[in-house]
Amino acid sequence: MIKLASWQNAQRWWLLALCIFVLDWVTKQAVESSLAYGEEIPLLPFFDLTLRYNTGAAFSFLAEAGGWQRWFFSLIAFAVVTGISWRLIKIGRENPWEALSLTCILGGAVGNLYDRLVYGHVVDFIQFHWQQAWYFPAFNVADSAITIGVILMLLETLVVKKPEGKKQ
Repeated sequence: MIKLASWQNAQRWWLLALCIFVLDWVTKQAVESSLAYGEEIPLLPFFDLTLRYNTGAAFSFLAEAGGWQRWFFSLIAFAVVTGISWRLIKIGRENPWEALSLTCILGGAVGNLYDRLVYGHVVDFIQFHWQQAWYFPAFNVADSAITIGVILMLLETLVVKKPEGKKQ
C-alpha cells in the first residue's frame, strides 16, 4: 500500500508540473492570438518569435505521415505521463533531483499532449537561427521543460551520489 505521505509529496510535484503546463498553454495562446502562421518577429539577431505547427514529434519527425501519428504520439505521451506519475508516487521524498527532472518532463509532456488532442498539432513559437542561414526547428515551453528535465536527469546520474544498499 502506498503511504499517504508519498501521495502528498507527489502532489507537490504534480502542482509544479501543472504550473509548467499553464505557462506553456498561456504562452502558446499569446503567440497564437498575436501572430499569423509563419510570421516571424525578430527579437535578437539570433532569436525570433514565430508561429509554427508540428504534427510530428521532435524536429517534425513523421510530420507528413498522414494523420495517424497524432494518435500514436498522444498514446506515447499518455503512457509517459502515467509512468512518471507512478514514479513520483513511488520515490516520495527520497530523490528530489529525480523527482524534479521527471516533473519537468511531465509538465512538458502534458502541454504537448494537450495540443495534440485539442488541435491535432503542437504549437511551436521559439526559433533560434544563425545569420538567417541556419534555423533550429521551432519549439515551445513544453519542449524546453522536457529538455531541462532530461538534462537534470543526466546530471543527476553523473553527479548525485546514491546511498549504498538503497534501491529505487
